[in-house]
Amino acid sequence: MRWTIQPKPSEEIVNHLSKELGVDTMIATLLVQRGVETFDEAKHFFRPQLSNLHDPFLMKDMDKAVTRIEQAIAAEENILVYGDYDVDGTTSVALLSSYLKSYYPNVATYIPDRYDEGYGVSYKGIDFAEDNGFSLIIALDCGIKAIDKVAYASEKNIDFVICDHHRPGIELPKAVAVLDPKREDCSYPYKELCGCGVGFKLIQALSEKRGLQLDDLLLYLDLVATAIGADIVPITGENRVLAFYGLKVINSNPRVGFQAILQQVKKETLTITDVVFIIAPRINAAGRMKHGNHAVTLLTETDLNRAAEYASEIEQFNTDRREADKIITEEALLQIIENKEEERTTTVVYQEDWHKGVIGIVASRLTETYYRPTLVFTKSGEKLAASARSVKGFDVYNALESCSEYIEQFGGHKYAAGLTLHEKDFEAFKAEFEKVVSETIDPKLLQPELKIASEINLTEITPKFYRLLKQFAPFGPGNMTPVFMTQGLKDTGWGKCVGEDKTHLRITVQQGNSPQFVGIGFSMAEKQEIACGGISFKAAYVIDENEWQGNVSLQLRLKDIKE
Repeated sequence: MRWTIQPKPSEEIVNHLSKELGVDTMIATLLVQRGVETFDEAKHFFRPQLSNLHDPFLMKDMDKAVTRIEQAIAAEENILVYGDYDVDGTTSVALLSSYLKSYYPNVATYIPDRYDEGYGVSYKGIDFAEDNGFSLIIALDCGIKAIDKVAYASEKNIDFVICDHHRPGIELPKAVAVLDPKREDCSYPYKELCGCGVGFKLIQALSEKRGLQLDDLLLYLDLVATAIGADIVPITGENRVLAFYGLKVINSNPRVGFQAILQQVKKETLTITDVVFIIAPRINAAGRMKHGNHAVTLLTETDLNRAAEYASEIEQFNTDRREADKIITEEALLQIIENKEEERTTTVVYQEDWHKGVIGIVASRLTETYYRPTLVFTKSGEKLAASARSVKGFDVYNALESCSEYIEQFGGHKYAAGLTLHEKDFEAFKAEFEKVVSETIDPKLLQPELKIASEINLTEITPKFYRLLKQFAPFGPGNMTPVFMTQGLKDTGWGKCVGEDKTHLRITVQQGNSPQFVGIGFSMAEKQEIACGGISFKAAYVIDENEWQGNVSLQLRLKDIKE
């Protein structure tokens, strides 16, 4: 890993903020690094308020969306809430459908089949709407590129309201309303909402028209916080407020579906990281292994016994998903070695029988191993489908755009995308993708970066310091858990490899005459020689708590060790 220490902010601003807040300069430094420079900004940061949320009608087309939905309700039309099969899509559908059903009965949901229909709005979904008398489809977390599909629906007298957060193409679909803060002509102040976040803005706008307060919508924020965590959007601005309150709901009064999941994993207080690693994979597993409908059913269920049955079914999907992901990752790594492709700038692998539901996870695993833009392909009907993942700082969406002559369809974000192409174009695409990436990527991006917030001494790590640090949560992109670096460390002689297969490193360190701290480094056994060799070393780590037999102590969760 290459370590980069963040530049020190202006001493004057840090000292001023430190005095204003009555905190030490290290806490003030961490705040200024996050763009928090005044007392008021710090107040918003530490005490997010629902009143800080923006007016939903600042979003382009929001008035049109609300008007059309109100017309549908007045005329007793059937409304179909349509969403993608991942966490962001299924939580969005659960959110909007349960909100509308709270006061209007003619609402149904539709999640496309990952294998039969693929990503986003499908012709089959529109035919389903026509066959069942739906005259309005509200699409969530998809639809921004569904130009032909929306036109097809229009011929059948079916209107569309689109709520998306993906990057639009040059042309927008001719829907009644297109809500997407990334539209160039949309002046909405916050651009980084997830799909469920855009769905929340829609129910906020509908609620305002019905004379409801923001507090009346709190019960939906567990879904929004889950989507924010799972979709890896920045936890800044409006997302920070939504995630903050959503976590409160998850930890105090979660919906029945979440209660059923949490009963199985026996976890007390959840952080956004727990949501990402405990709740999100289980919701995702439904769409990956079976059908996204299972997730929506669980998330909208109000009976705990029924929810418990659905949750155990989803638990099984998650177990199957883990098994498939492990096997495919091993096969893909073997393919890279056999084809002698370790030296390439990109990873592109393909096997026709790989499970389409887990290729995105496999792409992430391969990126962790080789640290370069990665595509994992499988056969999907007559075509090949792929999931793309990128490395920090490189826009894989733009790279795919440069290869579009070989691609049938693609969409996504800077760091994650999906595409389909014809099998005959695979080799040409693979060569072009390698060419585009190798010509445009900065070589240093091919080495993982460890961003260090600041260098500190062990004497600075106190219970009071950690209490303040905890208040920086929820952590995530744009507000990452601070990584610290300390030099001149020595192991006190207790260092050893631990864990069933001895792959983890546990050390007890001291800096001069400082207090001793336990450091734990997961999958860091290879660093034992440096840490336990009797020489001084430097370590990068985050500070967290360790609870053992009722005693809570501060520990260092090691990220890397260097001589």
